[in-house]
Amino acid sequence: MGGMARSELGAYLTARRAAVTPAEVNLPATGYRRVPGLRREEVALLAGVSADYYVRLEQGRERTPSAQVLDALAAALRLDEDGRLHLFRLAGLGPRARAAAVPDRIDPSLLALMDAWPHNPAIVYNRAYDVLASNAIADALFHGWTHSHNLMHVVFTDPAARAFYRDWHDVARNSVAGFRLGHGAAPDDPRVRKVLTELLDSCPEFAELWARHDARGKALERKRFEHREVGPLTLTMQTFDVRSAPGQELVVYHAEPASPSSQALALLGSLAATTLRES
Repeated sequence: MGGMARSELGAYLTARRAAVTPAEVNLPATGYRRVPGLRREEVALLAGVSADYYVRLEQGRERTPSAQVLDALAAALRLDEDGRLHLFRLAGLGPRARAAAVPDRIDPSLLALMDAWPHNPAIVYNRAYDVLASNAIADALFHGWTHSHNLMHVVFTDPAARAFYRDWHDVARNSVAGFRLGHGAAPDDPRVRKVLTELLDSCPEFAELWARHDARGKALERKRFEHREVGPLTLTMQTFDVRSAPGQELVVYHAEPASPSSQALALLGSLAATTLRES
C-alpha cells in the first residue's frame, strides 16, 4: 500500500471517528472531550485492538491491517456498506477498478431504452460525473447542459445551481460523497483526478465537503428542482450500475402519478418533444 493510500486511510478513519458520538455506541460521554466524536482509545476498545495499534493506523505507520481488523473497525465506526467498501479499498484489500479509464461509449441498446422513456429523465455518467448520454427530457430538465456536461461542475460552479436545486446543500454533500466513492475505486483515473483538482482549486465549498471523507453511493432518493420553465419538481431517482461498462451509472427520474410534479414533468416532456421537432 503506497503512501497516498496510507494517508487516505488515516484521514478516513479520523473523519469517521469524529462523526460517531459516544451515545451512538453506548459509551458514556463524561468529562471534557477535545474531539467532537469518539476518542482514539474508544475506537480501539470497540474494535478490540490496542490503542497504540489504532494510533499507528490513523498516522499511517501501520501498513497492513487485516480484513478482520477492518471488519471490526467498520462495525465500531458504524460504517454502511459503501463506507465499509471504501475502507477496504483504502487499506488495499478491496477490489480496485482496472487501470483503464471508464469507457465513454454507451451501449446502443441502452441509448434506445433511454429514448423510449419520453416521460422519465435518464442520464448515464462516469466516475468523474461526466454525463455521457441523456434522453431528450433529461436535456430539458438540465436546461440543455448549457453550463457543463459534468454534474459536479453543474452543482458547484453553475451560478444558477442554488436556485435549480432547492436543497442545494444536501445535493452538494451527497454528490461529493458519491464522487469520493468513485475516486476510491479508481484513484488513478486521469479524468477523475482532473475534475477533483479543478474543484479543489476553484471551489472552497467543495474542498470543505471533500475534507469530511464521506463515501456513499447514490441510492433511491428524492430531489427537488426549481425549473425556470415548468416550476417546482419533486422527483424520485433510481440509480443502476451499467454492467456492460463498469464505472458507468444510469440514473432515472420519475414523479408521483397525478401529482403537481407529474404534471410539470409532462409539460417538460412536451417542451422536449417540441425542441426535437424543431431541431
